[in-house]
Amino acid sequence: MKILMGIILIIILIAIAIYNWDELGKNPKGADLDRFSSSVNFNKETKRFVNRRPKLISEMQKENFKWSNIIEWFKIKENQTPTHKLPEIKPDISDFLRPAKELKSIWLGHSTFLLNMSGKIILVDPVFSEAASPIKSMVKRFQKPVIALNDLPKIDFILISHDHYDHLDTKSIKHFVGKDVKFVTPLGIGSHLKSWGIEEKNITEKDWWESAEFGDLKFIATPAQHFSGRQGFNGNSTLWASWVIKDKTHNIYFSGDSGYDTHFKEIGDTYGPFDVAFMETGQYNESWKQVHMMPSEAVQAFKDVNANVFIPIHWGMFKLALHTWSDPVEQLSKFSKLENFKLVVPKIGELLNHSGSFENDFWWNMKPSIQSSFNKKTLRFQTQA
Repeated sequence: MKILMGIILIIILIAIAIYNWDELGKNPKGADLDRFSSSVNFNKETKRFVNRRPKLISEMQKENFKWSNIIEWFKIKENQTPTHKLPEIKPDISDFLRPAKELKSIWLGHSTFLLNMSGKIILVDPVFSEAASPIKSMVKRFQKPVIALNDLPKIDFILISHDHYDHLDTKSIKHFVGKDVKFVTPLGIGSHLKSWGIEEKNITEKDWWESAEFGDLKFIATPAQHFSGRQGFNGNSTLWASWVIKDKTHNIYFSGDSGYDTHFKEIGDTYGPFDVAFMETGQYNESWKQVHMMPSEAVQAFKDVNANVFIPIHWGMFKLALHTWSDPVEQLSKFSKLENFKLVVPKIGELLNHSGSFENDFWWNMKPSIQSSFNKKTLRFQTQA
């Protein structure tokens, strides 16, 4: 069986190489590896980054490296992808850019979203390609981006959580080559960016608990329980992270990808309370809960970080798990009623001004015939001061 799995992996790698080797990026080496040696999250012997529980990922992979799991993935199941185009709103970029004291955000599907924090425009985990894969016939988007790359506003900062294809997209990154944009990433991601043409002077890499300050805006790299890799081998050569984003007025938490662990409580105790938490919700399964939270765990993580508003991300654009496409928000909606927390589920492209009130309209249950009738006004909801 191991020989068969090895053959399958080789075939996949050859296909990737033939299609576009550039998509793989470049892992850190030489001087880059040397500067990671002081990180407590870096194993000097294996030259790999590790989680708080160092053997967690290898044990998970050993448990799941089974032929039955592969067969289960390819079984046809209902509603894993939408049967119709999901409701979306073409955002009013001029409104998004208009000076205001309140935070503004636009969710673009999966983990990609825009923030306007006191006039600074931040793009998080940009993925605008037709697929979250180097092989474009695999892991295809549910629908085209609601905003094209060329229609984006002037971006000041791009924030990256880790180097998986559904978070770090070659096409999206190359769009910003030669532009005045600062990239803020976990350790090692800069090697990928430089291989795609981003100048080193525009890249800031941070270890967990380190911060990068740009005037009043601060990015703090915080822990996550996950893994990294784009090549099928040499995994965990780059670090993964969650992020705290704050200025004089706002305090935001972005979970990145993570299984549930003690770091959420530690982050909440250190940097909370947060106005809003953009929390990973989706692509979960009991077989890999070590790296992607189950819905109940996401709710507990939200409570741990001590945030006022829960905005679910990492769902609604790609099939990366076996649950139905809408299950993440269906589960969260039930939990929000039972446990009385503020859940805000914007439509794709919907502009949110983070003040006032917001009521979910359960658009994920809308019938195709009424999708065109949803409210296109800018919505508001209350956040903590």
